[in-house]
Amino acid sequence: MIFKSQTYIIITLYFISSIIYADNFDDQRGMTKLLGIETYKRCAQQMSDPNAKVYELSYERTSSMPLSPFAGEYKPKFLPEIPWAGSRQVFTMDVLNEDVNDGNQGTQMDALGHFGYTEEVWDGNGEADLSSLKYFGDFHGKEVKPKPDSPLNKLGIETVPPIITTAVFLDVRKHIFDGRAMKAGEYVTVEHIKETISKTKLKDRGILPGDVVLINTGWSDYYQDPDELGLYYTKAPGVSYNLVKYLSDKKVVGVGLDTWGVDTFADESEYGPERSQNPKGIANPAHHYFLTQSGVHTLENFKLKELASDNVELSCVIILPLMTKGSSASPIRPVAIGSSS
Repeated sequence: MIFKSQTYIIITLYFISSIIYADNFDDQRGMTKLLGIETYKRCAQQMSDPNAKVYELSYERTSSMPLSPFAGEYKPKFLPEIPWAGSRQVFTMDVLNEDVNDGNQGTQMDALGHFGYTEEVWDGNGEADLSSLKYFGDFHGKEVKPKPDSPLNKLGIETVPPIITTAVFLDVRKHIFDGRAMKAGEYVTVEHIKETISKTKLKDRGILPGDVVLINTGWSDYYQDPDELGLYYTKAPGVSYNLVKYLSDKKVVGVGLDTWGVDTFADESEYGPERSQNPKGIANPAHHYFLTQSGVHTLENFKLKELASDNVELSCVIILPLMTKGSSASPIRPVAIGSSS
């Protein structure tokens, strides 16, 4: 359903956001501080377009989807129907297996507390010295996670407000690589983004503060369910460090790719020359800068093929993380509302 009144849409979005996000986490928020009436106005323009469609940006969550090797096995168990004594009702339930990290499987987003950093590089031997550990906002390690088995006391996923804003869709596969999917080890660069924007109807608008940026690399060609090839999580293209800083300077709220990590992962011989931009001692430079320095949320495993097929360059995106107190990530079901350019 497309509303005709932009004013009504803005009021509705503001009301929803206020109800869902009642707590004040201003000292733990990054670029999401920019969300509000201005981003709702931009959303309203997309939602009120009579040609707008709703696009699912999430993959279905199943035990046979490509699974992160870092997040434990994902094996939903579906229980038999359960009759309610003294009633004609029957209900159904399901459970997840023990030790699965549900927040980091499937389409998901990271909390700012997902990554921290220390002064010294740990060589992998013995126990890492975490005495200098810091997180976004210069929170010290013990402030964020007092004990190894404690939840995040700061910067957890519950501090993230409903993300309701405009999404800029940048199809580098189409505009830079002539339809070829990017290879493992290749980087999306600042120049790629500028050229892509120049070839679209976004050339006058560009990227605005508070936007979400979605980048189509084509790596999703390897996303299969069931995951028979088993290639998707082995490697990936990603964003260059200079692009990470460029998008952070643009004050975007989140950056999502059709990959599993935003960062670039490949064999040593496959990395592009942009790897030289990465700071020393940082294994995941995009996660590091976005989450610990600029406060931009990383969005992973986004399903972007329909946006690419319909050429939806600008849309209203709605992303609602679960309010799981102290969690470092959340499964999400993002939707985009927009029309073909």
